Order: sequence, then structure tokens, then C-alpha cells
Amino acid sequence: MIQQLAPVAPAAPGQVVVTLPGAGGASAIYRGFRAQREELANQQENLQDTRGELMRELEQLPQNAPGRAGIEARIAGIDARIAAMDKQIADADAQVAKAAAVPGAIVEPPRIVRSGPPEEIYIIGTVFTFVCLIPIVIAWTRRLWKRGSVVVTSIPKEISERLARLEQSADATALEVERIGEGQRFLTRIFTEGDIARALNAPVGATIDRKIGDAG
Repeated sequence: MIQQLAPVAPAAPGQVVVTLPGAGGASAIYRGFRAQREELANQQENLQDTRGELMRELEQLPQNAPGRAGIEARIAGIDARIAAMDKQIADADAQVAKAAAVPGAIVEPPRIVRSGPPEEIYIIGTVFTFVCLIPIVIAWTRRLWKRGSVVVTSIPKEISERLARLEQSADATALEVERIGEGQRFLTRIFTEGDIARALNAPVGATIDRKIGDAG
């Protein structure tokens, strides 16, 4: 089966016409005109960039330089192309507008159906968290902090009392150790000096004779 195409009207001078063979539907024609409009805009932007580069190059050349004439001629040609491009873009805008007026040319994208809860639920939950829960958490934290500070202030008093008792016990123990040391030094001096030391160092028979002589 051969598909017959509608006759295409002749294009006006300077007008670019895009023919879509085998493409049916007003939506495809509308997209084709939009692509044509975007391509013309891109070409015009490239021409303007080229003209700007030539203008910068022309400004760097002296007034009597031989290359200025060629650059100026290129700039004039680009200006003519830009003017013609403006006319083509205007015609393309008109074609896009006419194609958009055809029923079915503009197809709206399908709406996204959300299966979960709406976004308002998350927003309300976030606001509720910041307004209600955060102040409660802050108040509870301050209460725990105050309770902890009271406990901390009562601990040093008990520790100081225990340290005082330990200090007293240590002083008493040191005094008793000092007394024991004094007694040991006294006994050591007695056994190493005087009559007792000589009696302990003398032989047993001599000690007995001495005691008998002292008795007589």
C-alpha cells in the first residue's frame, strides 16, 4: 500500500521548509518546526561568535594594515547572513505558532501518579517536629542536666569526709609506727651499750663468778 503525501506549498524566498516524509500527526510536524527554530538559533549564535572574533582581530590591527579590508569584508558578509537569519527565525516562529494551533500538536507529558502519601504529609511532619518535639527534647535535656549537676555537687562533700577520715587514720598509723620505732631504737641501745651488753657478751662461767663475788 502506497501512502499518498499531501502536496507541499512552494517556499517563499529565504524561507526554510522542513518536510517530514512518512511522519503522521500534528505533533510530529510541531516538533519538526521547533527543531528547525532551534537549529536556526544555533546557527545565528555561531555567526555572532565569529563576528565577535573578527571584530577583536580588527581592533588589534593598525589603521593602515593591509589585512583590515579583508576582515571588514568578512564582517559585512556575516552581517548580511545574520540579517537573513533573523528573517528565517521570524518565519520559523510563525510556522511553530501555526503548527501549535493544530489540535493534537502539543502533547502534554503524562502526569506522574504517586502511590504513596502526598508531599504535604512530609512537610506537616517536619513542621510538627521542629515546633513541638524539639522544644520538648530541649526541656528534658535541661532537666537531666540540672539533675546531674546536683548529683555532682553532692559527691565532693562525701569524698572530702572520707578523705578526712583516711587522713586521720594515716596520721594515727604513722604515730604508732613512730612509737614502735622509738621502742626498737631504745632496746637496741640497751643491748648494745652498758652492763647488759657486757653481761651478754661475757662467758657464762665468768658471769656466775662475778655474781657470787658481788654477793660475798
